[in-house]
Amino acid sequence: MFDAATRGQKARKAVAILEDHRPALADLDLLEIGCSAGYGTVVYAEAFRSVTGIDIDEPAVRHAISSNARPNVRYLVMDSQCTGFPDACFDVVTCTHIYEHVPDARRLLREIHRLLRPGGVCFFSAGNRICWIEPHYRLPLLSVLPKFVAHRYLRLLGRGSSYYENHLTYWGLRKLVSEFELLDYTIKVVEDPVRFHAAEVVRPGSLQQKLSRLLLSVVYWACPTYLWLLKK
Repeated sequence: MFDAATRGQKARKAVAILEDHRPALADLDLLEIGCSAGYGTVVYAEAFRSVTGIDIDEPAVRHAISSNARPNVRYLVMDSQCTGFPDACFDVVTCTHIYEHVPDARRLLREIHRLLRPGGVCFFSAGNRICWIEPHYRLPLLSVLPKFVAHRYLRLLGRGSSYYENHLTYWGLRKLVSEFELLDYTIKVVEDPVRFHAAEVVRPGSLQQKLSRLLLSVVYWACPTYLWLLKK
């Protein structure tokens, strides 16, 4: 919540991808779903005409209002599955590792589609259910287990009472976003991590970069995170 460096870096990555798709961001209105304490929101504010940050976490939004206010930013406590905004009122939506946390991911994506203006895009970063280390609890294979086993796994290790997150496989994610035109930036970011502000994850010119590119070309369905633009 208060990791300003990490949240800012993720926002800069999203901005770089969006700029690659549509360079003139300064004339656009953005909705950030899951703004939390606003540390990524202020990065978006530097690139867009207006930014609306929403989150269901009221204390986080209060912190954003008090600590990360900007003239072109507004923060609202709001359910992303049912925002109440008018149809087609945003040019860009960002949805960064949010889908697995909401009760109904399909409802979330329908709402995003409704809110986007024709030709608008959603920056959608999504974790894969098929993942060796689950990203929230840092436990091996947690996300691939059946729910009743995952609940017991967490309890056994004293890490929680239930596994709330609902990750999807690559094929499930493709079905989830089927209402959109999908523009895939995952491999592009691996190929040019400096341009897309991802050098902290993929070191340019490293063996890791070469292996990542090779693996993505062979077993793309096993990629831990997808970076997609969803165009209406």
